[in-house]
Amino acid sequence: MRDKPANNEGARSQSPDMEELGQQIRAWSRELGFQQTGFSDTQLDIHETHLNKWLSKGYHGEMDYMQRHGTRRSRPQELHPGTIRVISVRLDYLPESAGDVEALLNDSSKGVISRYALGRDYHKMMRKRLQKLAQQIEQQTGPFGYRVFVDSAPVLEKALAEKAGLGWIGKHSNLINKKAGSWFFLGEIYTDLPLPTDDPVDNHCGDCSKCIDICPTQAIVAPYTVDARRCISYLTIELRGSIPEELRPLMGNRIYGCDDCQLVCPWNRFARPTRETDFAPRHGLDAPDLIELFQWSEEQFLKRTEGSPIRRIGYESWLRNIAVALGNASTSEAIIEALQSRLQNDSEVVRGHVEWALARHVI
Repeated sequence: MRDKPANNEGARSQSPDMEELGQQIRAWSRELGFQQTGFSDTQLDIHETHLNKWLSKGYHGEMDYMQRHGTRRSRPQELHPGTIRVISVRLDYLPESAGDVEALLNDSSKGVISRYALGRDYHKMMRKRLQKLAQQIEQQTGPFGYRVFVDSAPVLEKALAEKAGLGWIGKHSNLINKKAGSWFFLGEIYTDLPLPTDDPVDNHCGDCSKCIDICPTQAIVAPYTVDARRCISYLTIELRGSIPEELRPLMGNRIYGCDDCQLVCPWNRFARPTRETDFAPRHGLDAPDLIELFQWSEEQFLKRTEGSPIRRIGYESWLRNIAVALGNASTSEAIIEALQSRLQNDSEVVRGHVEWALARHVI
């Protein structure tokens, strides 16, 4: 991780006007392709309390790192000493050519992949841009303390973005922007620069419960509270090993992530397609045939997910997820044959899910 140590006040060539610097940072950020930029302090007491309650109930499942990081997640100055401000940015990712997801969900022969994962991985791209933004700031201020993050460390990115005025955390726990919906990535620069902070925006969820009602596994157990152990994104991406049998039929044909709570959110009618060509769907993954995906060798999986966030789940979980989707599909000889072809797979996890899927087709 590239960063500069904090507490470099004496090394700065001059003391710039922070109001003016803040406006320059927003302008540079727009030039780098970010749709919005905001500044916040590091006080996250309310969010820390919410996080601790969430962890105490075990809602994090097997994501043990959520507890191991302790208070570094909710106290930025512990993660990067000297931090007094956080620069938060958002980058739209919804591909214009993503197609009709609702129709795809109703076609059990196809697989559904979360919209954010259809193109190239966003981590490196956003990190490079944020690093460039930090370097532009340094040219203006002289050396200063900073560290760049893009979903790469214990950071409460949604809480910080909310404080920075980029939106409000919705009942589904995603950040919502009144003018842009929720189809965007977040990134941060922790810094020791005393930038002026932005005001949070009001919460506009109101009485709406569409995201809670639509969740296939009822993972949103209360407004603003998600039990990850039931969330399809967790089950298909984070969970290693066997997916609980009672949840498999509820997953439908979702094989990597789940966007249902975002698809139904009224504020996403204001979302705009991304201008980033890197996020355009690759290898037909916006409407893939399940049987074809299930036939990929490990070599094909690695080649076709190169540079994609999908690769990180590994080939075993990939086959596991598709086996569940095939088990939920309409019965056909082709599906039965495809599943039977994996009965001797080296992975016990894959075999177990294939056997479950076959049992749903063969009486």
